[in-house]
Amino acid sequence: MKYGTVVWDFNGTLLDDVEVGIRSVNKLLSDRGLPVIESRDRYFDVFGFPIREYYERLGFDFQSESYDELAVQWVEQYNHNVMSAPLCHGVRETLDMLRDADMRQYVLSMTESSMLRMQLRQLGVEGYFSDVVGLEDYLAESKLAIASAFARREDLSDAVLIGDTVHDFEASVAMGTDCILVASGHQRREQLERCGCPVVGTVLEIDWGI
Repeated sequence: MKYGTVVWDFNGTLLDDVEVGIRSVNKLLSDRGLPVIESRDRYFDVFGFPIREYYERLGFDFQSESYDELAVQWVEQYNHNVMSAPLCHGVRETLDMLRDADMRQYVLSMTESSMLRMQLRQLGVEGYFSDVVGLEDYLAESKLAIASAFARREDLSDAVLIGDTVHDFEASVAMGTDCILVASGHQRREQLERCGCPVVGTVLEIDWGI
């Protein structure tokens, strides 16, 4: 169909930050004497939502330490590492094309709101979006609640969500929108294809109908 509204995921969809995520959690694992993630393949084996379960698969023990404290420590490491992360391949050209076609663009992300806006500003793309929707803090394990709230206040009848994880597909279901997943982010193509929605290699492969 011809879409008029695009809801973008951020991490792994707009921002190429898979290696940043691996480096950040590896520092926390190393500090605790736990095995680090040695490759992208291993990362794809364990990463997923809810985030707490991802941490538990890596060996973090929330009987002996606080999930909330670990989440804050991860953000500290992530902020240290993310400065070198670029936009994903084809993102800037796609944002330009959609803006020129007068399509509304939003960001819906599990990143904390002020941190999200700062990253978009540093990347030079904040001005493309009609609104930027993030979390109130660093502790949530899902974005389904903010996706549902977003759908209640915006007309998404002509919208598609672009993401890179199964959880993004779940968010699109919560919003009642179509979904296209990009297999260059935080999960493997075969994981994404199980959702039954279109899967592309990069955003440049999406047919926007314009």
